[in-house]
Amino acid sequence: MRLFSALFSLSLIWGMSFMFIKLLVPVLGPWGVVFYRCLLGALAIFLYLVIRGRLKEVKRNLPWRSLLLVGLLNALVPWGMIALSEERISSSLAATLNATTPLFTSVLGAIFFSRNLYKKQWLGVGVGFIGILFLIDLDLNALFEEDWRGILPMLIATACYGFASQYTKHHLKGVSVDILAFITLSFGALGGLIIMIITGGGSVQFTPLLQRDILISLFGLGILGSGIAYLLFYYMIQKGSAEFATLVTYLVPVTALIWGSVYLNEIITLPMIVGLLCIFAGVYLSGRTNGSGQTLMKKSA
Repeated sequence: MRLFSALFSLSLIWGMSFMFIKLLVPVLGPWGVVFYRCLLGALAIFLYLVIRGRLKEVKRNLPWRSLLLVGLLNALVPWGMIALSEERISSSLAATLNATTPLFTSVLGAIFFSRNLYKKQWLGVGVGFIGILFLIDLDLNALFEEDWRGILPMLIATACYGFASQYTKHHLKGVSVDILAFITLSFGALGGLIIMIITGGGSVQFTPLLQRDILISLFGLGILGSGIAYLLFYYMIQKGSAEFATLVTYLVPVTALIWGSVYLNEIITLPMIVGLLCIFAGVYLSGRTNGSGQTLMKKSA
């Protein structure tokens, strides 16, 4: 039950993130968004570690190479690709494309990590993907009419998420969730800063950052969408599985839809309701147990 609570909580947080990114990219640039969201997220977890007296657990004998790789593939590269993609496509389409993450997670897990996937898992992934199609009113042309220079970075991001999630499950089991989130976000912030400077984004004007909407977006994306969100995400990977954790990307378009209805008075149509039901069914099927009582997600972990 805790895993499903974490799943839905994370979907609510990340449902807002694509909107925040859309607002911040024109002000900070793609890599500036990566730097600030990673920095604020890392600072939030740093304060948590200090308060809990757990900062001493950041030791020399940690698997630093693995942590660096996950920092690159679970923060720096995918978040940079998402920001680049939202320069050319809508935030709603970016959130929809983000739902390809479970597919990449399952396929890459089978190819690189010898994951044994069960029929109900594949059925859940398929049903969830059908739900995503309903959310866009089955208008597949909308995908192909968009700028592929915006779509391709989004797919690179989801592939990175898929690989990094499987890698984390297999190689970073012994690292606590908060330490894992703090270090990987720190690596993401460092990488974001370096690329921001190289690409000429280091001269960000601070006056626009003081605008209310920009400040809300910055702190919402950094502290909530990066700091707290990654604590939840790594918790689901370690206590559940990479496949289960990445199911959140099926729910993100749903929560984005809910936020839009509540705050932007957007209309929810019948196909959208059907899509929501399909997505919830997909998540349920993917988390079902087999005859032995073990979760399908954890059976092959």
